[in-house]
Amino acid sequence: MKHPSPFHQAQPRSPLSRRDFLWNAGGGLGGIALASLFQRETLHAQSTPSAPAAIGTHHPAKAKRVVQFFMAGAASHLDLFDYKPELVKRHGQPSDFGEPVEAFQNGLGPWLRPVWDFHPHGQCGKLLSEAVSPLGAVMDEIAFIHNMVGKSGVHSAATLLQSTGFQLPGFPGAGCWISYGLGSLNENLPSFVVLPDHRGMASNGVKNWESSFLPAHHSGTPIYPGTDSPITDLFPHRSAHYITPASETATQALLSQLNRSHASQRPEDPRLEGRIRSYEMAAKMQLSAPDALNLKAEPEHVLRLYGLEKGPQSWPATINEAEETFHFSQKCLAARRLLERGVRFVQIWSGNDNGFPRRNWDSHEDIQRDHGPLAMGMARGAAALIQDLKQRGLLEDTLILWTTEFGRMPSSQNGLKGRDHNPYVFTNWLCGGGIKGGITHGESDPWGYKPLDRKNPTEVYDVHATLLHLLGIDHTRLTFRHNGIDRRLTDVHGHVLHPLLA
Repeated sequence: MKHPSPFHQAQPRSPLSRRDFLWNAGGGLGGIALASLFQRETLHAQSTPSAPAAIGTHHPAKAKRVVQFFMAGAASHLDLFDYKPELVKRHGQPSDFGEPVEAFQNGLGPWLRPVWDFHPHGQCGKLLSEAVSPLGAVMDEIAFIHNMVGKSGVHSAATLLQSTGFQLPGFPGAGCWISYGLGSLNENLPSFVVLPDHRGMASNGVKNWESSFLPAHHSGTPIYPGTDSPITDLFPHRSAHYITPASETATQALLSQLNRSHASQRPEDPRLEGRIRSYEMAAKMQLSAPDALNLKAEPEHVLRLYGLEKGPQSWPATINEAEETFHFSQKCLAARRLLERGVRFVQIWSGNDNGFPRRNWDSHEDIQRDHGPLAMGMARGAAALIQDLKQRGLLEDTLILWTTEFGRMPSSQNGLKGRDHNPYVFTNWLCGGGIKGGITHGESDPWGYKPLDRKNPTEVYDVHATLLHLLGIDHTRLTFRHNGIDRRLTDVHGHVLHPLLA
């Protein structure tokens, strides 16, 4: 980070006790951390109604932590993972689905073959597109689901469904539920961290990872690795010369006293308690986050694994593979450093919602132009993360989920170059933490239009139920009473996908 913490100006006395260090280190935020320490020691970490303790596991867990890759804009299963020879045979012929089709942009042109060729990888022989060929190195670790179905072809609703389990806003993200259910594995970093696309946020923005009616401290914390300020407002801006360690300590100590007094008179309102806890976490992050996000501390062979051994030199105005690899791999390496320091859930986004030229997976105009750089960057970073976790012994208890809001149609748009939205079938994949690698669960039909078995598709509720199961949680028992309803991540649906379990 380029913005120094104000505690660098302080002259603490020596030797320092833990309390002295916290008070001097980080100015007022250090004081807040000290207040948190006092409270924890005084109350023996007793929970309160506004901030309940973690619920814990219902059965032995195979995973402790989760990484979720989210491809914003709808990645094409047909051009990446789900090979359809029939589309190769019928390329350019008029499309005929055998039933009326509701398309988002009337993208019902001629059949469109996969843009890239497919080749077998791993001992399992899984066919992968050339656009994601780096994933071939870890193909025997991955389980594919090719019969995923959604409920909407609208990006905002479909993205919320995959991230929160509901199509409407106002529900907690999956990472929030896991933080609520299992608590944190560390004291100095958030339990749920979000690494957005470096260009901006996807559909719905922060609604994809907000805690909603769960206690506020379970919300995802956005972090932007590799930027001047990876964590917004963690340190004062360099222009704020009027802020001194003494003034910040006095101000924040007074605010802490006032907030605690206010909260004690309103025990039924959890919002202020959540704000206080966020201040306490900010204090701890001033001490721990700079080290966690210092990617330059990695040895050369690790940087080379992620494709980060050379920084970006000069990139053209349009996206390319080198740029996408650099940015996505930065997030993947930062994720590994956060996971090994006890972050419970890391969500990594690819693609934003900022229109043209395309910086997301919503390839109506040109699959090759849009998917190509994004897919290669994602595959290089994801494969490196899987290999890195495995060599450190972390993959066996780290669950990885790759998803997108829906797929894309086997028919074409824009003169055999683009594809329309397809909520009727798409692909997810999982690996690590209790997943049987090198397998495929569920199939799409010969066109990749709908599930082959239309009576038994896989839904996001099933994926979430499986994720929670591997974390030791019965998805039907992880509930929170809100407006008279026992809410849960899987709503009233969901079945554990036992064929995927090792």
